[in-house]
Amino acid sequence: MATAVLDHETDFDGWRAAARRFRLAGVEPAQARFVVRGSEASGDLFSTEAFEETAPRRETAFTVPKAFVEVAQEVILHRSADRFDLLYRLLWRLRDQPDLMKVVSDRDVADALERARNVSRASHKMKAFVRFRLIGDEDGELYVAWFEPAHRVLEKTSGFFVRRFTTMRWSILTPDGSCFWDGEALTFGPGARLEDAPQDDEVEEFWKTYYASTFNPARLKTRTMQGEMPKRYWKNLPEAQLIPELVAASRARTETMIQATPTEPNARLSKAIARSARDGSFEEGFVASTLDELKHAVQACRRCPLWRDATQGVCGEGPRQAKLMIVGEQPGDQEDLAGRPFVGPAGQVLDAALAEAGIDRGDVFITNAVKHFKHEPRGKRRLHKTPVGSEISACRWWLDQERRLVKPVLTLALGATASLAVLGRTVAVTQERGQPLTQPDGSLVTITVHPSYLLRLPDEATKARERERFVADLKRVRASL
Repeated sequence: MATAVLDHETDFDGWRAAARRFRLAGVEPAQARFVVRGSEASGDLFSTEAFEETAPRRETAFTVPKAFVEVAQEVILHRSADRFDLLYRLLWRLRDQPDLMKVVSDRDVADALERARNVSRASHKMKAFVRFRLIGDEDGELYVAWFEPAHRVLEKTSGFFVRRFTTMRWSILTPDGSCFWDGEALTFGPGARLEDAPQDDEVEEFWKTYYASTFNPARLKTRTMQGEMPKRYWKNLPEAQLIPELVAASRARTETMIQATPTEPNARLSKAIARSARDGSFEEGFVASTLDELKHAVQACRRCPLWRDATQGVCGEGPRQAKLMIVGEQPGDQEDLAGRPFVGPAGQVLDAALAEAGIDRGDVFITNAVKHFKHEPRGKRRLHKTPVGSEISACRWWLDQERRLVKPVLTLALGATASLAVLGRTVAVTQERGQPLTQPDGSLVTITVHPSYLLRLPDEATKARERERFVADLKRVRASL
């Protein structure tokens, strides 16, 4: 048995050097063993040089695909005890199957890819669920967080916190290791215990109050929430203490919202809308004086056929004097039912990204280029269909009225449809993304991807990378304002 002793659990360089020697020496996977120094399995083992070649060398040097190296760097962070063996087995098989990493149906390849996804997911959860608490020392404010990641992703994820909290001094403590940022350099240390971290601070009660006030019982989906915020993280999240009570009270709160007396629309405006609806037209000369008028008037719109299959028209919402307007494509299934923009899955992605970028959704006017939900039935589901140019052009009349009333300093267009509606021309989002485009009225327009694009990405690594780019776009928007 050829044995390699690695310096620590995530010693990728040590594993790579030992695995290379093993393969050149002809050590088959069943005869190779990797253990971590100081672990129970290491014992009194011989060094990696204490093995003999069991067969004539078939190669004196070799290369491996970049895809294997990238996957291996992720899998090495997985907590599974057999991860080293899995990676060496793949390395050995690459000798005779150089394109093995492309065979995603292969059992070993599929296993490695799944572990890599789990590691990427753990890194994403760490970004979402680390909660800093304020303490003081001789140098002033210091923020300390305790986190228990599903896999060993502290070093992999630490750069995210450096970029996000560059001006703060902070430490993140985990059972595997710790890191400290002093404002200039990032250093790593040994693992810690929960007792080493502060248990609360004076800001925590304000955070709980804010979380409770933004909890919407009408949008509660317990299974989805637990999928995004697994229970294993709850014990270290201050807001998680409120979740059972909020969930238990959600039904009663929802009933109260449903039974609330609806606001009566303006009687004169209602008559005008009814008249327009009867004759199948809409007066081109109509100019709304308020956003409420516009919201009621859109229900009579017959400028394109989309109104026939939609539940209702969905105008934008937000402050009348908002400096930032965000324009999406069209209402989705949930928006069509609720009569509000961005309340579905894409809206949840947008809300989280806005919060991460330091933008309060309550300060933003959020709307869509097209006001009715375009879809096709598929069983009991209604599947989204992209609006065509004529539908976008017809609905631009409503968007222009919203922009006239709000007068935003900057308009952020999410995706190609929104960009066409705002700019009046076809846009290649990837080429013009993030560029400030000055409009004739002096306002700015910026383009980025639609949040639904992030939901469609196939793997967690790409999704996390693109989400960071999306948040960076929002941060640039905030800086522009």
